[in-house]
Amino acid sequence: MAVIWTGDIDGQSVEVRSAGQSRRLYTEGVFHSQYNPRRPLTGSVWDLLMLPAFFHQQTPRRVLVLGVGGGTVIHLIEQFVDPVSITGVELHALHLSIARRHFHLNQTRAQLICADAVEWVQQYRGTPFDLVIEDLYGGVDGEPVRSVAANAGWFKALLRLVSDDGTLVMNFTDREQLQRAAYFTNQSVARRFANSFALTTPGFENQVAAFLRYPSNGQQLRTRLRRQPGLDYQRANCPLNFRIRRLRQVGSG
Repeated sequence: MAVIWTGDIDGQSVEVRSAGQSRRLYTEGVFHSQYNPRRPLTGSVWDLLMLPAFFHQQTPRRVLVLGVGGGTVIHLIEQFVDPVSITGVELHALHLSIARRHFHLNQTRAQLICADAVEWVQQYRGTPFDLVIEDLYGGVDGEPVRSVAANAGWFKALLRLVSDDGTLVMNFTDREQLQRAAYFTNQSVARRFANSFALTTPGFENQVAAFLRYPSNGQQLRTRLRRQPGLDYQRANCPLNFRIRRLRQVGSG
C-alpha cells in the first residue's frame, strides 16, 4: 500500500495510503477511513454505522455525522440512504481538506462544519435530526481512544438533537466499552429509547449501538436491506457481513 500524502495534526502523524482505487486515512497509526468509489461498501465497521438508517420505516430526511474523518460514512449515507440533508462536523480542518481532496467528499452534497463536536452539540439550537451518527475518536500509540465519555450528560446532549422518531448511533471499540455507556447504568437515559441494538462484523471488536426512539426490530432491518439495490446481504457479491443483537435496558430482566 503506497503512501500518497503525509502531514501532521497537533503533532500527530497523518497519512493517506492507496491501493488501487482505495484510499485509507490513518492518524497516529489509527485507521480512520476507507473509500473506493467503485466499491463503497467496506465490509467493515463503517457499514455498520450506516445500517441503522434502515430501522426507519421512512427514509431519514436529516442526518448528522459527528466525526467525519475521511468521509466514508457520508459517502455510504448519500449513496444508499439518500436523505434530504447531511451535516458533518469534524474537529480538524486538515481532515476535511484531505476528505475533499483524496476521498471525493467535495463531490457530495454534505454540509461540512469544522468545529469541536462536543461544543457544537451543546450550542446547537436548530431542527433535530432523524439520524445522528457519533464516531468521535482520536489515537494514542496506534490505538483508538474515545474523545468523549458516553456518560449520561453526553447522551442527554445528543438526545436534544435526535427527533422524536429518530435514531442515535454510537461507535464503541468493544463490548466492555459499550457496557460502560450510560444506557446501561442510568435509567433516565435508557427509558428515552423504545429499542436498542448492537451491530458487529467479523474480524473487528467494535460494537456499533443503535438507540431507537421508535419500535423496530432486527427482522425489519434485514427485510429493508434486502429490498435495497446493493444492500442485499444474501447475494454473494454483497460485502455486507453483520450480526445484530438486542440490548437490554437498565432494570430489564
